[in-house]
Amino acid sequence: MADMKVQSLDRAFDILEILAREPTGLTLVEIAAESDLPRSTTFRLLSVLLQRDYVRKGPYDNFYRLGPGFIELSSNYLNSLELKTESAPFMRELASSLGTIVFLARRQGNMMVYIDKEDQFTSLRKYAIIGEQRPIYCTSLGKALILDMDDDEIRNLIPDTFLTKFGPNTHIDVESLIKDIHICKARGWTHDNEEAEPGVNCVAAPIRDYRGQIIASISTSWLLEIRPELEAEKVALFVVRAANEISRTMGFYENL
Repeated sequence: MADMKVQSLDRAFDILEILAREPTGLTLVEIAAESDLPRSTTFRLLSVLLQRDYVRKGPYDNFYRLGPGFIELSSNYLNSLELKTESAPFMRELASSLGTIVFLARRQGNMMVYIDKEDQFTSLRKYAIIGEQRPIYCTSLGKALILDMDDDEIRNLIPDTFLTKFGPNTHIDVESLIKDIHICKARGWTHDNEEAEPGVNCVAAPIRDYRGQIIASISTSWLLEIRPELEAEKVALFVVRAANEISRTMGFYENL
């Protein structure tokens, strides 16, 4: 039984590779011929791939083509490879312009994960925080990652029992967080005003890909005691510009 499953998987990949070489599509008969499979087997494998959106069939013809599921799978992988490379010069520019630390993050469930960092000092400290997780609800990076979610999605993602107080202004209930998210959506950036840590401020903005979906966020943070002259609204101009430029390199052009 296990060998049969492996064989079916191998044949399914053969079909995907055949379709990848034929962007205009192929008929069932053509796919069966190229894959050297019986039509019944080819039809069965195509039916499974159709169900999972890895293959699509034209509404007005009998041609099979690669589907959005397969493209989505590939784009996620490519985005992960490209994001840090494309973000690097804009992170350096942002850190240099403000003299602050800059972070890049992605979402993992109800947590955000640091994937890169830039500051004015070259040392191994740069890599100390990469891979670490922080709660979404009390970080500007995390809040920027959920700006496209509606209220119910946020409630399902972050139940009230999940919230823990980390700073003097941490949201202690989801409804308070949702009100904050509404404000952030309207202005296009998020603010951590001593929510994750006392004495620290942070401003972030979302990064989008070619589909317009939020795939990451970029932020800069500073100590209030050391940089009292920095105002969130003014800092946000720099952060949003960096986020927009990175989004552009990732293929997003709408409203830029």
